[in-house]
Amino acid sequence: MTLPDAYRTQLQNIQESPKFEPHPDQGFVPTNFPGYSIITPSKEDESPENQALYDLLEKSQTQLVNEFGAAVFAPVAPATFHLTLADLIWDSAYRHAKKDPAFEAQLQTQIADIFQACQPISEGKPIPLQVLGLMLMPRSIGVCLAPIDEVSYGRILKFRRAIYQNHPLMGLGIEQQYYFTPHITLGYFGSVPSLEKRVQLSDRITQLNQPWVAETPQVFKVHRAELYKFDHMSHYYREGDWATFEF
Repeated sequence: MTLPDAYRTQLQNIQESPKFEPHPDQGFVPTNFPGYSIITPSKEDESPENQALYDLLEKSQTQLVNEFGAAVFAPVAPATFHLTLADLIWDSAYRHAKKDPAFEAQLQTQIADIFQACQPISEGKPIPLQVLGLMLMPRSIGVCLAPIDEVSYGRILKFRRAIYQNHPLMGLGIEQQYYFTPHITLGYFGSVPSLEKRVQLSDRITQLNQPWVAETPQVFKVHRAELYKFDHMSHYYREGDWATFEF
């Protein structure tokens, strides 16, 4: 996912993201895209161990904005950088479910019950993930992460299975729709650059990726998972009494 040949191929297939739209005075602004996810904490609530990495992510994001240009690349708010551990419900499915006034309270209660049942997975130590480098996706750019060993990967899979195989949660319309591909999103494609520009960008992305692969490997430590609500891709939030799981 982070090799130069992969960048060249993936740049030929990028698409505009519906999660951002152009604004006459503000560049790209996020569109309404509400829902719930289980993610790592926001930067301000994250472990001190991860703060240096968040600074590097923000630096890398700024470089991408400079290379792609504000007319192409729509960065997410750095305060919302996170790793998604389990997507729950979003967009039209969320809007439909929300027609039931009891839905959100039921969702929050079920997640709290699941986290309680997951206590055997908790070992009192974080799950380390190595940063592999910049990752191009069809509608976005992020950094790719990978568990450092099978034990770490197994802990995450057990956690996800506890969520997606929970029958009361399934009854609320929650189901697994994606395999776990750990990454932290830096921004989305608001528009698609010309073919000539994409050829140039493939070489530049390879250069921008060098700090991630040439220096001492960076490690992101997953200390806890939390239930978050989002209105769009730059606004994630939670109430203080919502469920939290400590790994």
